[in-house]
Amino acid sequence: MKIKYELVKKDKNTKARYGILYTNHGSYETPIFMPVGTQATVKTLSPEELKEVGSAVVLANTYHLWLRPGEDLVEKAGGLHQFMNYDGPILTDSGGFQVFSLAKNKKKDIVEEGVHFKSHLDGKKLFLTPELSIQIQNKLDSDIAMSFDECPPASADYAYLKNSVERTLRWAKRGLAVHKNENQSLFGIVQGGAYADLRKFSATETVKMHFDGYSVGGVANDGESKEDMYAAVDYSIPYLPEDKPRYLMGIGEPEDLLEGVERGIDMFDCVLPTRLARHANAFTRKGKINIRNAKYKEDFTPIEDTCYCYACKHYTKAYIRHLMVAEETFGSRLLSIHNIRFLIKMMEEIRLAIQKDTFSTYKHEFLEKYKGVKND
Repeated sequence: MKIKYELVKKDKNTKARYGILYTNHGSYETPIFMPVGTQATVKTLSPEELKEVGSAVVLANTYHLWLRPGEDLVEKAGGLHQFMNYDGPILTDSGGFQVFSLAKNKKKDIVEEGVHFKSHLDGKKLFLTPELSIQIQNKLDSDIAMSFDECPPASADYAYLKNSVERTLRWAKRGLAVHKNENQSLFGIVQGGAYADLRKFSATETVKMHFDGYSVGGVANDGESKEDMYAAVDYSIPYLPEDKPRYLMGIGEPEDLLEGVERGIDMFDCVLPTRLARHANAFTRKGKINIRNAKYKEDFTPIEDTCYCYACKHYTKAYIRHLMVAEETFGSRLLSIHNIRFLIKMMEEIRLAIQKDTFSTYKHEFLEKYKGVKND
């Protein structure tokens, strides 16, 4: 079946929404944070560990899996769920962001048919089109596929963005036309930078294509301000249907999750929790900490006393610091478990607050503690 979204409750004081996302691999409450497993794995974690921290939807990336091991091999394995042994829902990104961010030497040639660029692995010349992106995703057999869009730089001017939005709409139609996997949902992507008229145009035209869900894209580019990010959401949300899920791509900072939920977003993803972990950083209720800091050398308490993840139940900051200093991968694995659980637990609390019409209070109290302590 295609995914279905049920809007259950709106917060009385904000645009925050509590809903249920029905998929072929279970039903899940929203708002939701989705860990990123770019190459069919969330770095250092097993599927069992993901389930233990409460993960539901995870991401995999079309661009990376296209390059290796190849979509045909994944299809022979029975699709991504069988290949990576994950029985929860999977969303595949279109590969568009990676094309525009990882292309060798950042050189690419955007034409009407698609994008010419060089592989970030070996410099090989590649050509990715909207049709090919969807066909790859059909073979990967994810629960949710994403339309192939152009990801313009944050510095792009109005004229460039207008042309980009129009091209993305044409690409969306072309991708939709070749989408043949009847059990896979396809999301459209709204672009337009921080311009209200472009966002309105992009959203209204994308909605006319009747996608299964909608994403607000172009908000996780390098150099973009938080104000522009929030404006992009504000300018897009009014034109998206209430009975379809809304997805803010590439966002994972706790304060940004709160701002997104407040504006009516249902789904978020980001590599941030595992990336921070590899650099010895951990989320806490009082802000991020760097576990390499010398003050944790003899700190025999968990990362956070109120967290009951595997890392916090069994290990101390002193031990995890030792692992990170010694460059043992178990350290980043423990921090990844904690960081992902932190964001998922946060979303659980947000869902409860929306149901009680106390989201604004929750947001204020969370940020008061989280932003009240300087990062190490």
